[in-house]
Formats: sequence, C-alpha cells, structure tokens
Amino acid sequence: MNYSSYIALIPLLPLAGFLMLGMGGKDRFKGSAGGIGTFLLLISAALAAYTAYQYFFVNGKIQDVYQPVTALKFTWLSFSENLSIDMGIVLDPISVMMLVVVTFVSLMVHIFSLGYMKGEERFSTYYSFLGLFTFSMLGLVIASNIFQIYIFWELVGVSSYLLIGFYYKRPAAVAAAKKAFIVTRFADLGFLIGILVLGLNGGSLDFNTLVERLTDPQSPQLVDMTATSFLGISVITWALTLVFIGGAGKSAMFPLHVWLPDAMEGPTPVSALIHAATMVVAGVYLVARLFPIFYFNHLALQIVTWVGALSAVIAAIIACTQTDIKRVLAYSTMSQIGYMMFALGVSGYGGEAGLGYTASMFHLFTHAFFKSLLFLGAGAVIHLVHSNEIKDMGGLQKLMPVTHFTFLIACLAIAGIPPFAGFFSKEEILLAASLHHPIIYYIALVTSGITAFYMFRLYFSIFWHKKTDKEKQPHGEGTVSMKIPLILLGAGTLLAGFIPFSSLVTTDGIPYHSEFHLSFSLLPVALGIIGIATAYILYFRQNDRPQRISSTLGGLYQLAYKKFYIDEIYLFITKKIIFNLVGKPAAWFDRHIVDGCINGIATVTASISSAIKGIQSGKVQQYALYFFGGILTLAILFIYLWT
Repeated sequence: MNYSSYIALIPLLPLAGFLMLGMGGKDRFKGSAGGIGTFLLLISAALAAYTAYQYFFVNGKIQDVYQPVTALKFTWLSFSENLSIDMGIVLDPISVMMLVVVTFVSLMVHIFSLGYMKGEERFSTYYSFLGLFTFSMLGLVIASNIFQIYIFWELVGVSSYLLIGFYYKRPAAVAAAKKAFIVTRFADLGFLIGILVLGLNGGSLDFNTLVERLTDPQSPQLVDMTATSFLGISVITWALTLVFIGGAGKSAMFPLHVWLPDAMEGPTPVSALIHAATMVVAGVYLVARLFPIFYFNHLALQIVTWVGALSAVIAAIIACTQTDIKRVLAYSTMSQIGYMMFALGVSGYGGEAGLGYTASMFHLFTHAFFKSLLFLGAGAVIHLVHSNEIKDMGGLQKLMPVTHFTFLIACLAIAGIPPFAGFFSKEEILLAASLHHPIIYYIALVTSGITAFYMFRLYFSIFWHKKTDKEKQPHGEGTVSMKIPLILLGAGTLLAGFIPFSSLVTTDGIPYHSEFHLSFSLLPVALGIIGIATAYILYFRQNDRPQRISSTLGGLYQLAYKKFYIDEIYLFITKKIIFNLVGKPAAWFDRHIVDGCINGIATVTASISSAIKGIQSGKVQQYALYFFGGILTLAILFIYLWT
C-alpha cells in the first residue's frame, strides 16, 4: 500500500492547528479554538488507526515478519557521499503503535479540555500549544534517522516548556517550566554528543543502517568502535550511554527526574498528555528504537536496567508520602517508566527471548490508557474542589460517580489486579525479569506492592475517607466533554490487556505466542491485594493511624517526604559549589580583568584623544603654522643633519 499518500497528514494536521490558532491570536478563534483543534486531532487519530490496521493486519507482514516501511524520505543536508541528514517517515511495529497511542490520548485531552479549560483567557493559545506538542511527538516517533528524532526531541522540549508555563502569571509555573527546560537540556547535550559519535563512527544517521552495521560482528564500523576506547570504555559504549542520558532526562529517570513533579504546575490535561503517552515515554521509545545495538553492548544495557529499577522503587517510595494529587501521579509515572526501562534492560533478542522488550512496549501501551485516565480523573476532582491537596478531598464517590468508577478502574490497572490492562503488561515485565535478572525481579515485585498501596491511598483519600456535603458542591463533576474521555479511557483500560501484543510487537518483527502463567501471577497479585488492604485500613475512614505511623518512622518518613533531598543536593551543588567556586571567580575575572582591560583601553584612548584633539581645531592659521613648522623641521633635518 502507498502510505505516503496520507501518512504525512497525521503530524501535519496538528501543526496546521498550531499555526492557525497561534497566528490567529487569543481572540479571533476564542470561541471555536477547541472545536478546530479537536476536529483536526480526530482526523489524525482516525488516520493513525487506519494506518495501524493496514500495517498490522493487511500488508505490513511479509513472510510472517513485520517489515519496516519507509513511507517518505528525502535528503535534507548532505555532508559527504556516505553521511547525510535525511527527513523521512518510517513505519514499523513500535512507530505504528506509538502513532495510535499519541493521537488517541491527545484526542482525549483535547476533548476533556473543552470543558476543563472553558473560560480561560488564552483558550486559543492553549489549543495551539497542544497542537505543537502533538505534532512534535508524532514527528519524533515516525523519524527515520537519529538526527531527525533529535530535531523533534527538542521541539517536544520547547512545546512542553510552553504548556508547563501556560499560567505564566504564576511564579511557580514559570519556575517549573524553566526547571523542566534546563534539566532536560543538560541531558540533551549528552544525547547530541552520542548522536555525533554514532553518526561519525557508524557512517550513517539512519536507524536501520546503524542497527545493521553496529550489530554485525564483522562490520568494520563496529570493530573500530569496539577497539577504540576512552578511559577504558569502548566508544560504542560511550555513545550508547550518552544517548541514554538524553532518554533518561526526557523520561525523568533518576537522577534527572527533579523536573517532573514541578511540571504539575501546568494545566491538568497537559499533565495527562505529558505523562501518559508523549514526553516521558520518549526515552523508552528511543532505547527501544536502538535496542538491537543496546542488546549487543552489555555495559550500556546494564546501565539502562539499573537506572530503570532504581527509578521505579525510589519514585514509588516518594509517592507514598506526597499530599498533592498530581505529584503522587507524577511519581507514579516515574515509577512506571522505570518498569519499562528495566524491562528493556533484562530483555533478550529474538522470539520469546525478547519478552522484556515486548512487555516494555505493552506496558507503554496500557500505561497510556490508565495513566491518562488517572490524570484526567484528577483534573475532574480538582475542577470540583479547586485544590490539589488530598486533605481538601474525600467522600466524593457520590458527587462524582463517573470519575469515581473510572478512577477506580485505573487504580486497579496500575496495581496489577486482573483482568485490567496493567495486570497483563506488568506480569510480562515481572516474568521477563524473573527469567533473566532475579535481583531486578525482586525489586520490581516490592515496587508493585508499594504501587498498589500508594494508588489506593490516593483513591480512598479522594473518594471515601470522610463525608462531603453535596450542597457545597452544586455544579457536579464537570461537563459531558469531561466525562466522555474518562469513559473511553476506562473502556481502553478494561480491554487493552487482552490484545495479543506479542503477535504485533517483537524485537525482530517475528510474532510469537506468549502464555499466561497463573501460578507465576499469584505472588504479584497477592502483594497488590496486600497493598490495597493496607491502604484501606489506613485511609478508608478518617483516623490518626497514618500520622502515628509517620511519627514512628521519623527520619525515614521525612527522607521520603523530602524526596530524598535530591532537589536540595542539586541546589547545594549549584549555589554553593558551582556559583561560589566557579561562578563568582568567573564573574570577578570578567568584571575586573576582561572588563578592566577593555575599560582601560577605552580610558587610555579617551585620554590620548583628549590630549591631541586640539590639533584638529579647525583654525586655518593654526594648520598653516603646523605646515610651515613641518617644512622648516624637514629642511633642517635634510640640510644640517643628513648631509
């Protein structure tokens, strides 16, 4: 099939929405901006679904293997005969899957925002930013080469900066936008260096070419990159690690996660878009895109594994202590992304050995449904109570029946309770870890129990815990446009787990049949139920047990509540070390030496000018005197001294 006839429209329609609504100003499309943006996304989502159907079920498989399809390609910049930057569109199982995920979740956010953002002064601007963000993410997932992905990677960073700082009159929102932008820029510097190293030594920027050359033991490129080392580590390991640093920054992996909770200052639907299916999964997608190269480099893959595992457990512990509903969900996202990362790290390659890879992509897919549902549900709650703090909530189950039911479904899914979507994908991750890396398996197992606890701590605190007077909340749980996405995402959370994912997405494109092991799932599900039961005992009804436990834990609780003081460590390093030991001496040198030299030259020049400016007086008599004086001097020199 000729995909090029329509595939470019999928990212270009959101771009058209951005340009139309952005250039139209905040007033021209104020009443219709939401409808325009949503309609364009609806077309993109429909085209993405059609593309997925055609690829997976009609013509994407050749001889029982899913083949990458280059739907569009042209040379943008040519550096040499063998190295150029091409712009193109590649369709393969993970890019097609991501097209569906990004467009569907973005469509849900667009619909939800029709009610949630109604009445906002910059309503049109908001929808234009959503269009730019969606375009950037779609461009990222269909990129045909690693430099093209970097271009859209940076566009995602810019658009997230605009959305996080949407409420620019709030100092906290401005600070959060800057923090997200700066932290991810540091990570992206590593990404860029990694791209340059891979491109220079691999002789190409094209994904398929790089994979072909850097996985073949006989390839001269791989031989050179393996033989050449820096600080005892091969060049290819450095390149992959630097690329992963970029992915870790974008996906908020430890220790580059500090921007994620602050990003909650943006509108809640934006949080759903960033956390569920776009920005924070970009790092996972990047590692998956280059997975064959990572797989053949043990050290780089171990870094991915341990960073993912540490991120998962640290974020889960922190989430147990947070009191802001959106921050709990933010750390939940960090934990789930950690699951996806270490699943890639423990994966083999080819067939059933690649279970970790398939499980990671499966969890990315299911996570998009239940995490966007959780954030949009949180948005509906915030819209009702006008607060992010859990203490201001409670007893909302009767006031918000749709939100309550769908939020419960999402909590059960993320807790790994069958038959909800998160159960199937998380079980496959745990199975892959148990087969290939027992230590990671036990870390993941404990994390899954903690996840069930903190999510139902949140659920019980919001919808039960205490009684709420309905008369004080007369406007209910929001508009129809806010309920429809919750219902659709709830249905996706119920059904997505039954998709035979291993028949669609694998390491080598060859489908296989994965089996469900009931005996293996007993322990993870039991831990999930224990976590839910513990949350029920502590938070279903208002009591002082949580306070007593936190007091008993003392410093350990404070350590988790203060997020292990990682932000404070960064501030100490920045202000006390970099600013004092580097910044201040550099400022003194700049002020006194550099500026002093420039100012000294200017002062000397001004003094000389002041001293000799009388020569240029404009008086003819004076000029005549200088003229004849010069002649007399020259005459004396020639007549009496040089003869």
